[in-house]
Amino acid sequence: MTAALTLSHVTKTYLTKTGPLTALDDLDFEIAEGEFLSVLGPSGCGKSTLLTLASGLEAPTDGTVLRAGQPVRRAVTDIGIVFQTDALLEWRRVLENIMLQPQIRGLDMAAYERRARELLDLVGLGDFAGKYPHELSGGMRQRVSICRALVHDPSLVLMDEPFGALDALTREQMVMELHQLWLRTKKSVMFVTHDIQEAILLAGRVLVMTPRPGRVAEIVEVDLPYPRTPRTMETPRFIALVAHVRNLFEQYGVLKKY
Repeated sequence: MTAALTLSHVTKTYLTKTGPLTALDDLDFEIAEGEFLSVLGPSGCGKSTLLTLASGLEAPTDGTVLRAGQPVRRAVTDIGIVFQTDALLEWRRVLENIMLQPQIRGLDMAAYERRARELLDLVGLGDFAGKYPHELSGGMRQRVSICRALVHDPSLVLMDEPFGALDALTREQMVMELHQLWLRTKKSVMFVTHDIQEAILLAGRVLVMTPRPGRVAEIVEVDLPYPRTPRTMETPRFIALVAHVRNLFEQYGVLKKY
């Protein structure tokens, strides 16, 4: 089966006033169809650059990016992107924000409105279609942004620290809701985060990155059964996986040993 996304020996170097700056160096991995891959690394290691390469918004300096086996040479349309902030348009109601995707793409608005309403029901916001963003909590706004990323039925979803701005309790709730949504849809997902527990709880594999220039320190197999719940974080295997990733970061000087 063709992988949803393949990066083959990808390097990204920027030219700056002080000389070349390599953000990513020789990244080599793939995401299978239907896989949830977490990308975990310190600030400045090139995680967001990785997403711009995967989406075709930037080209690698070296190496190849393939989307479903085809070289990525321009912005990819068959993806959904969820950003760090919800980026909702304040003057558009919830349903109208979600329908921005089909509207821009020139799709059948009636058909996609049905899908948008189904997604809202799926994330528990079916009664909020007519509300404006300012009438929603932070977690609700981010659910709307996830619906917007999924409404055109992309097979690959890129998520750039989507819960980073939420409070701890809301974040935990959103992580579990995303997990349930993934179990239902089985989209291919690349999920960027700083949070070790979040990365492990959600993913089938965790790509751990080194400090800049970002390289693959290790791809950790998460051999935990599905579905997962907050109780999963109390199991010996989960605790061992967290300890393993922390040890990797200690080896690279990202975390101090105490």
